[in-house]
Amino acid sequence: MTSTSTASESSYARIVSSFLKHQHFFVFTAPVLFVALVFLFAPTDGAGGSAYWLEYWWLFPFFLLGATIVNTVGISGAALFVPFLIFVFPLLASPLDAATIVKVGLISESFGLSSSAIAFIAHGLVDRRVGAAIVTGALPLVVGGALLSFFLPEPVFQLMLAVVLTLSAYLLFNLDLSHGHGDDEPTTAADGGDDLPDDDDKLGHAGVSVDGEGTVTRVDRSGTEYRYDRSGYLERFGTYGFGSVFQGVAGFGIGEIGIVSMLRSKIPVRVAIGTNHIIVATTAIAASLTHVFGGGLVGAHQMNLASTPWNMVVFTVPATVTGGQIAPYVTSTFSTKTLKLFVAGLFVLISIALYVLAGQGLF
Repeated sequence: MTSTSTASESSYARIVSSFLKHQHFFVFTAPVLFVALVFLFAPTDGAGGSAYWLEYWWLFPFFLLGATIVNTVGISGAALFVPFLIFVFPLLASPLDAATIVKVGLISESFGLSSSAIAFIAHGLVDRRVGAAIVTGALPLVVGGALLSFFLPEPVFQLMLAVVLTLSAYLLFNLDLSHGHGDDEPTTAADGGDDLPDDDDKLGHAGVSVDGEGTVTRVDRSGTEYRYDRSGYLERFGTYGFGSVFQGVAGFGIGEIGIVSMLRSKIPVRVAIGTNHIIVATTAIAASLTHVFGGGLVGAHQMNLASTPWNMVVFTVPATVTGGQIAPYVTSTFSTKTLKLFVAGLFVLISIALYVLAGQGLF
């Protein structure tokens, strides 16, 4: 029985290793299949032809840039996509309603963050135990927030966006997202070294071990070593739980608010960013599915898949997937301090504009 179990685990490890080694192929196949399925089967209320499907081709570079930025910093894609669709998109096309904006942002974010999360896993920078614990507690709150969004007036939606962007800007201004690992310089192991973990089923030198005191020693695929413990679950549950409601309502918030608790509990920055991607990607998928299918369940409206602007997402999804794959390389070579301050400053300007819009609608 033991030998059978060991063989099964070994086969599973080989499958995972093979998937991660060839993850670029699988990741880029996903948006191709998505676009093909949308083109062939998505209901469009009679719209079609090249004029319909190519109408929003120019969204690709905007979403590619946005996805690369947010995945490098480690925040939700919709944090930039939603404001873009509110303020910039109407200047180039026509205004969208709040439900459509969040739907496009979440669908695009789900693919982009999933792509980036797989890339971070391949680099050995995801703590799956921490991520699984947070996701388990966050999912009910995300779904609840998404269902709540069906009943929110647009000015209240704009006000909530402004609040979460203000919080995100404050947290980004105060977060240390440098890539150091405390006061000690990161060390590099040669094939795991004599006392560092090395897993033959993982890429490069990657491996993870936990000692009797709960100290995690993680080596990424390049041989860089990280040491930390997993304490702080209660604080992480509180902050990620708070952000989960915003994630469901507005399409972002859990990553921006939650990563603070990850860093406060002394998890190394690159591991925190990688693990955060798993959390945000999973909750974004849950929120996007709820936004697409949940309205009919709570009696807010009849489910109408044709209301989704499929001619937009056929360009935004491939763009975010590509940006998600670029991000880990940018993270390891590009100082995020300037980028972080730029994004935080952008959030301040956007939140001010949203406060004005919400105030006009409420008063």
